[in-house]
Parts: sequence; C-alpha cells; structure tokens
Amino acid sequence: MAAPADPLLLLELRDIHPPAAAAPWPPAPGWWLLAGLLLISVVVGLLLWYRRGALRRAARIELGKIHERFVNHGESARLALELSMLLRRVALARFPRREVAGLHGSEWLGFLDRHGGDGEFSRGPGRVLGAAPYQPSVSFDAEQLLRLAARWVEKNA
Repeated sequence: MAAPADPLLLLELRDIHPPAAAAPWPPAPGWWLLAGLLLISVVVGLLLWYRRGALRRAARIELGKIHERFVNHGESARLALELSMLLRRVALARFPRREVAGLHGSEWLGFLDRHGGDGEFSRGPGRVLGAAPYQPSVSFDAEQLLRLAARWVEKNA
C-alpha cells in the first residue's frame, strides 16, 4: 500500500502551464520561400509587360515621325514605302521571322489582314502598300492609310 501524501507537498505543486504561443515574426522558412517566388514572379511579369509596351511605344513614335515627314514632303510613294517598312519591322519583332520575312505583294497584305487588318489591306486603303513603294507616283488617301497603319500597330505591337 502506498504511503499517504504529505499535505504540505501538495501545496507546492503548480498547475499545468501551456507552452507559450508561437511568435508571428519571423515567419517559417516556407513562407520566406513563397514570398521570394511571388516577388520574382511579379518582377518578371512587370519586365515582360514593359518590354511588350516598348515595341508599341517605339512604333507610335516612328509613326508620328513618318506622318510629320509626309506633311513636310507630301510624297505619296515615300509615305507608302515608310509605312510598309514600319509595318514589316513591327511584324518581324512580333511574329516568327520565317512567317514574315519572305512575304511580299498580296501575301504581305493578306498577312496584315489576318493579324488585325480586317480586310482593309487587301481590299481597302492598305492595298497600295502592295505596289506603291515600287512605283514613282501613286495617288491614295494618305490619312486613311496612316490611320489603318496606326490601328494595325496598336493591335500587334
């Protein structure tokens, strides 16, 4: 049989203490890893967004210069040549080279239509881009062509 407990010893016993609550800071290593991955994803996303916009900004600036030069010289063939070159540079920057580089004439106009021209390059004011750069003089509505080129750049740059 066990000996009876001493009442004085029972008074010295303390109640059960739960462990202290975990501190919210610093977070566990897994949270640091997740935060790092999130930060890297945001930075990469912003860089890609900025680079995509850089092509559009550069094309807009060049389009403005082309329009300004046309106002100064008034040569339609030169305008058509410069617009065709700008559209081709944007297309080469945006689409695979093998898909764009060899196109000319109606194939080039068809490409422009498929990628935002809505038929305006083959049947509308943009059809002059197929032959005008190679002719000494040609007449067309320059403002309509400039608007069409600007719309195509906005959709594709």
